[in-house]
Amino acid sequence: MRAIDIHTHVPNPPRQAPSAQQEQMARYFGSDRPRESVEAMYEKFTQLDIFAVIFGVDSETTSGNPYHGNDYTAGIVQKYPDRFLGFASVDPHKGKAAVREMERAVRELGLRGLKLHPISQAFFPNDVRFYPLWEKCAELGVPVLFHSGQTAVGAGLPGGGGYKLKYAQPIYIDDVAADFPELTIGMAHPGVPWQEEQLSVALHKPNVYIDLSGWSPKYFRPILVQYANSLLQDKVLYGSDYPALQPERWLSDFEQLDIKPEVRQKILLDNARKLLKIGT
Repeated sequence: MRAIDIHTHVPNPPRQAPSAQQEQMARYFGSDRPRESVEAMYEKFTQLDIFAVIFGVDSETTSGNPYHGNDYTAGIVQKYPDRFLGFASVDPHKGKAAVREMERAVRELGLRGLKLHPISQAFFPNDVRFYPLWEKCAELGVPVLFHSGQTAVGAGLPGGGGYKLKYAQPIYIDDVAADFPELTIGMAHPGVPWQEEQLSVALHKPNVYIDLSGWSPKYFRPILVQYANSLLQDKVLYGSDYPALQPERWLSDFEQLDIKPEVRQKILLDNARKLLKIGT
């Protein structure tokens, strides 16, 4: 196994056209390629020898768009267990129904974590209304991966498409980490414009990690490279943000960073293996 990509979005189900949001994001990332099928995704990650964590995002309350469902994600994992591990997503605004769905996703479907996007789902992670969901994840022993920092969703549209970046400030995740020390938390993406705040949270809270997805490594800020290469070398994880950013592009640019060989191995493989309990 060459690497573990901890941040991979599942393709749409067959015959489901790309949403307006997906088309806008493709333009933002300068991608004119059609969204790949599940089979094409499997072939790509197999050829690259990368194992991937796959998921979608349930933002039905805020977007009005039905979520393709955790059963769909679980079905992909069941078909390709040699290449994929799945995280669930739930709409936190659905309250007790979200908690029940999270338990079903883990206990019945075999999904291994929770993916959330506070900006598109319009919630603050430290809002106590959502604490029962974090309690359930801690009880189930699964990690929660929160989007952090700015997002490509709505970028460049008038008013940013109505999406508000404030929900993804890392300091709100710090509250959750303090109140649920037994809960493993991931902050997805370099946390621009709160990069130093994100690094501080991960350094201060033993249960918090950072994935490096969504940004080409050539655009990483020097302080992120510095911390990843030293103080946070055991808490930083590789992720691509496929299909927005292709894994081969990310890996090629990562090779150009001045990272110690032993740290490079941790970021690409070892840290995720430990966090996800793969091969242990």
